[in-house]
Amino acid sequence: MVETVTLDDLDLDLVHALQIDGRAPFSRVADVLDVSESTVARRYRRLRSAGALRIVGEVNGFRLGYVSWTVRLRCTPDVADAVSSALARRTDTFWVHLLSGGTEISCNTQAHADDDNEILLEKLPRTNRILAVSAHSILGGGSTASTAWAGLHHMSDEQVAALEQPEPTWDVNETLTLDPNDELLLAALSRDGRASYSELAGATGWSESTVRRRMDHLRDNGVLSFEVDIAPKTLGYRAEARLWMSVRPAAVLAVTNALSLHPEVSFAAITTGPTNVLAEIVCRSSHELYRYLTERIATLEDIQGIETAPVVRTVKRAGAILPR
Repeated sequence: MVETVTLDDLDLDLVHALQIDGRAPFSRVADVLDVSESTVARRYRRLRSAGALRIVGEVNGFRLGYVSWTVRLRCTPDVADAVSSALARRTDTFWVHLLSGGTEISCNTQAHADDDNEILLEKLPRTNRILAVSAHSILGGGSTASTAWAGLHHMSDEQVAALEQPEPTWDVNETLTLDPNDELLLAALSRDGRASYSELAGATGWSESTVRRRMDHLRDNGVLSFEVDIAPKTLGYRAEARLWMSVRPAAVLAVTNALSLHPEVSFAAITTGPTNVLAEIVCRSSHELYRYLTERIATLEDIQGIETAPVVRTVKRAGAILPR
């Protein structure tokens, strides 16, 4: 169960440092924050044991020939909890939200480009209380939750520069193939992105040196990244919503890029479907959400229509099923 945790300035600095590099050694983080390594380790263990924060190894499915999808389900209120929990239990779903008074569910998933339709259908629980389903491919653009959201930014520019890693570069036309041990490694890192090399060696059957080499290879080739998984409420942000927007086709990339620069936006992407831009909004209060919709979004004239669905409850974020 997630405990109530109050973060001080050092905790917020630590969260920001891990957002920049989730595998950064505590000794390096301590140098940047000008505290002892034991203090950093103790703060991290406190946040993690309280269920407030964890580091997740995330896989860029695009590099492996996968397509990302956003799925929307409308259902009767009596089955919303069961359906959202069933989706959350799958290893290939993430960002499972209960929306709009408990009658709608949204989630993201990845499926191989050769068989995505079949896999999507297999994900859905079999019940006649699911009234409507839509699934749309995420084409790209925008940003991901921990790289743009202002709620995770607390350190000085100099401290950020001291922790930043070179961006991986790769051939966009190249698709990589994993071996079974790579999959075991990624599965272990999805549970704990800061698992030790000895723990990862035990999970894969590799030596620690091989684990280190394969992890570096996957990171350098854009397959693996490490993200901070933290509830917005822990940082004082209590109003979330998903937006589906219809944008003039000629301006869809410009609008998505503009949204990704808004501090309220934790995710923005171009999609297929009757709406062509999806965004996730995180605000401190419902009043701030109202002001964002009426003052910030309203200035983007190329948005021709918008549907807003408040997030009632997040069942699953980047990897973990969350307690109620």
